[in-house]
Amino acid sequence: MSRVAGFAQRWAVFVVVVIAWQLITSAAQDVYFPTPWQIVQQGWTLWFTDGDGNVAIAESVTEDILPSLGRVVGGWLLSVVLGVALGTALGRSRTAMDYVGPLFAFFRALPSPALLPVFIVLFGIETGMKLALIVFACIWPVLMNTVDGVRSVDAVKTDTARSFRIPRTQWVTMVVLPAALPKIFAGLRLSLAIAVILMVVSEMVGTTSGIGHALRSAQRQFDLTSMWAWIVLLGIIGYVFNLALLAVERRALRWQPTRSGAANSKQTAKAGG
Repeated sequence: MSRVAGFAQRWAVFVVVVIAWQLITSAAQDVYFPTPWQIVQQGWTLWFTDGDGNVAIAESVTEDILPSLGRVVGGWLLSVVLGVALGTALGRSRTAMDYVGPLFAFFRALPSPALLPVFIVLFGIETGMKLALIVFACIWPVLMNTVDGVRSVDAVKTDTARSFRIPRTQWVTMVVLPAALPKIFAGLRLSLAIAVILMVVSEMVGTTSGIGHALRSAQRQFDLTSMWAWIVLLGIIGYVFNLALLAVERRALRWQPTRSGAANSKQTAKAGG
């Protein structure tokens, strides 16, 4: 019952908003704002029916959705690997950020969508350009949070490692990175949202596949219900990605005293109740 109550509490506002949206758009009958039910029906037609109306995985799934998901995941993972590796190296150095900090601040301030023409010139209009743009936009939150997390390692742990002469590799992998994980995950969540945004932006220019292309095509054809269906799908994708990352974060940070204490207090409260 507690799980049901928690689920209802989390989704109550969402359900109310959808119901209000349905009632308002049904009453307005505005072509620019279809009802949620019309959007759901159009989404089913776009993604789960063939040309004859039979239930099947549509071509838009394999030609648009799957390539977009591959670009998001691929670009984000590349930015994670590069950001964590470079951030760890810079965070362990006492002076490195003094030299590269202003350069990083400059690149972070650049709006990534404005650099799209530059990336097209450098990488063309194929998948390489899209991955490069996603990596460029996503690497900064990961890198800076990793640097901050690595630098915040407890001095007692550092002194203990030195006294026991722990090898540098073991020190970084077994002490530094685990201690920096909370801040690293904060950068990962932010970068994942940015990856979805940049995937859509990059696919709106010079491409014939992807969710961004399908969204732009529906808008140009004045197929507004399909346009809204793609927008809703993007929201679902972002939510599912964030939910999956939160599950990984909870599992990876179970060792933290604060999280363990919170979990124990919840169990104690349930037992007492």
